[in-house]
Amino acid sequence: MRVAFAVTSWPSGLGPSKPSMKITRQKHAKKHLGFFRNNFGVREPYQILLDGTFCQAALRGRIQLREQLPRYLMGETQLCTTRCVLKELETLGKDLYGAKLIAQKCQVRNCPHFKNPVSGSECLLSMVEEGNPHHYFVATQDQNLSVKVKKQPGVPLMFIIQNTIVLDKPSPKTIAFVKAVESGQLVSVHEKQSIKQLKEEHGLLKNSQQRRRKKHKKISGPNPLSCLKKKKKAQDTKSTASEKKRKRKRIRNRSTSKVLSEKQNAE
Repeated sequence: MRVAFAVTSWPSGLGPSKPSMKITRQKHAKKHLGFFRNNFGVREPYQILLDGTFCQAALRGRIQLREQLPRYLMGETQLCTTRCVLKELETLGKDLYGAKLIAQKCQVRNCPHFKNPVSGSECLLSMVEEGNPHHYFVATQDQNLSVKVKKQPGVPLMFIIQNTIVLDKPSPKTIAFVKAVESGQLVSVHEKQSIKQLKEEHGLLKNSQQRRRKKHKKISGPNPLSCLKKKKKAQDTKSTASEKKRKRKRIRNRSTSKVLSEKQNAE
């Protein structure tokens, strides 16, 4: 007995395909970027901090980061890393040689560990602390680092899954921070920077700095070269000049008395 299997075919445009998956990923990325742009001031070029694990995953998946990241984020990107990440890849040896080559082609951002290098994860975490003022993205495959980054509000997180780059959705900590700012409980770093720029444009910041300088001048001590000392010097010079005149008069009086005495003797 033969069993006939019905072969179903997807209508054109309805079946799953790679281009459709790519479009949905870009839609999600566009949505997440809009969130970070509106609430934290993230702008192009997007600065993406890479660690060794992300470089190694890109190497295994044969992902061309310089070509695929701008397409995925639909904007200009800058691949960045730190000296600590490069130092860590050098110490790990030949197994991560390819990842080290990828990291060496990135722009090196200054980190606070110039004299005493730390691990790559610790270094990247320090770069996005205190409100992430430079608007860095963090690209990593390290789960421990990802958990710590999600606790920092306003930090976009990226990773690679199934040989595709993914921009993670905003973390619960980030969403809670945005809600607190909207309710007036907190002020975001982006708002502080915009307020400072407005003050500089209207000249308010310069006036406040000048007032501070004036107050500082009032606090300063008296000038050693004061007018009173100058007057004393002038009086001293006048007294010495008057004494010289008196001596000259005395000398003249003596000379006239001598002349008169000589005339009397002659007579």
